[in-house]
Amino acid sequence: MKMLNPVLAAVFLCVGSLADAQTPAAAPAPTDVYHVQFAKAAPGQAAALEKNLKTRDPKNPMAAHYILLRHQEGADWDYCLIEHVGQRATVEVTPPPATTTSATAPGAWHEDTFVGGPSWAEFQKTMDFAGSGNSVYIVSVHRQAPGHRVQLLELLSRPDPTSKAGGNAVLQHLEGGAWTFLAITRYNSWQDFGADRTSAASGQGWQEARQHSAFHNDTIADRVR
Repeated sequence: MKMLNPVLAAVFLCVGSLADAQTPAAAPAPTDVYHVQFAKAAPGQAAALEKNLKTRDPKNPMAAHYILLRHQEGADWDYCLIEHVGQRATVEVTPPPATTTSATAPGAWHEDTFVGGPSWAEFQKTMDFAGSGNSVYIVSVHRQAPGHRVQLLELLSRPDPTSKAGGNAVLQHLEGGAWTFLAITRYNSWQDFGADRTSAASGQGWQEARQHSAFHNDTIADRVR
């Protein structure tokens, strides 16, 4: 058996390692379906809209599987409702409530999107449902640059050991809005969020994101449920 020249073997090993380093790590595959709604309240109707979004269908066995985030700074929505649907979603025609008219409707507009994400148990843990309720959330929507879907997903899913973030979830578009990924980063406090913003001032993460994202917006939010 002919032995490979040790120098060539080292070169091949180096090239192989370089190729592995340049290949984006695979992000976890989504297992469950979620319904995401961005909603804007009509003037003076923010409290009424929040109440409506918190009202659950008692016949739905997963009625309690949701999180409601409230806008603080960023995009032009007031609430982000994320509902866990299960492993598949169906849409049915239902009549509007008899009391809802253009004069009394609390919502000015809303946008609905179905996405794929982790199990509900994992999502709850990431969003800190058992915590103090003082968390701060960064809600970001992204649309990838042409040919950069895999790289953008890897970037959004990649753990950052230097970050003060307490959790990060990436939901992938199935049907609906004109974006590809919804990334939610959670901080345990405003202090942790502020520290992270200070450390990010170098712009390195921003530069990398601009390589792969053709469109994005970011919104600071707190959790009302």
